[in-house]
Amino acid sequence: MNKELDQEDLDDQEKHEHYHFVAGSGQDPLRVDKYLMNFIENATRSKVQQGIKEGAVTVNGEIVKSNYKVKAHDDIRVSFDHPPHESLLVAEAISLDIIYEDDHLVVVNKPAGMVVHPGHGNYSGTLINALIHHFENLPNNSSNRPGLVHRIDKDTSGLLVVAKTEEAMAYLSAQFAAKTSEREYIAIVWGNFTEPSGTVEGNIGRHPKNRLQNTVWLDDDADKGKPAITHYKVEEDLGYVTVISCRLETGRTHQIRVHMKYIGHTLFNDERYGGDRILKGTNFTKYKQFVDNCFKVLPRQALHARTLGFEHPHTKEWMSFTCDVPQDMVECIDKWRVYATNSKDM
Repeated sequence: MNKELDQEDLDDQEKHEHYHFVAGSGQDPLRVDKYLMNFIENATRSKVQQGIKEGAVTVNGEIVKSNYKVKAHDDIRVSFDHPPHESLLVAEAISLDIIYEDDHLVVVNKPAGMVVHPGHGNYSGTLINALIHHFENLPNNSSNRPGLVHRIDKDTSGLLVVAKTEEAMAYLSAQFAAKTSEREYIAIVWGNFTEPSGTVEGNIGRHPKNRLQNTVWLDDDADKGKPAITHYKVEEDLGYVTVISCRLETGRTHQIRVHMKYIGHTLFNDERYGGDRILKGTNFTKYKQFVDNCFKVLPRQALHARTLGFEHPHTKEWMSFTCDVPQDMVECIDKWRVYATNSKDM
């Protein structure tokens, strides 16, 4: 089963920085594997090379090979898919919006801005910090993260199911891997659609130059990514932006964000993928001011996990949960609705 537990690609994007070096001004060209052996205690060349092969080493933000020559002022970072200090997983008395709970699982509504699990720069205030305070003996998933069956991004709000027992973890994880769970998101994206609904298919994998992004790989490069399918439906046309719902058939890291950008409809105010600037509209100063006001009302990517459905691991009953679109997205949609109406009247 563990082979299939990449349904949320938990380890694809969430790398944790273990080492950070900046080469001195007098650094002579030196292979990066030899350079790291000089700075990392107890490191062997084989382990260093294996880490490099797995994409754990970046120089100036780009993944490199073992034969890369480190030069003066190069910024070298070594990151792995586990935190450098497991002891930093501390229970914290953080309130949770619990939608449903029984002896086997919990469904929570995660607010935007909350990181799901600890990582570099975010060792406190995460959902897991809160979960281990509220619930004892949560089972670990394949990445040793207590209770997590799947995850959503820090600035995405919405529903998550958390397993409370080993049985529930295995059963729920298998559903997500087999694509039998139901996940529906609401998003605001730039631009208009010519059709009321559609499907985006395109393998998703790491961006070749920006490791903080994923991208779509096709044709001869398809094997650089993993299969991903997103079904979308237009909910409301608001002029220069559109409210859509998205149903995930797969669950890759940043899937909706990547697929929407790929088809020319980047999520509104998605900083990482370029949606935090005007992509559609006019050059009028008042319009720019209006968009800036919308960005202030919704200071994150416009994405909310609204619906979550799955078969209960114990009763085998189908369960479906829905949570309201959060206030920041509601206010942003209302602003665009007023703008679209006024534009038609001009």
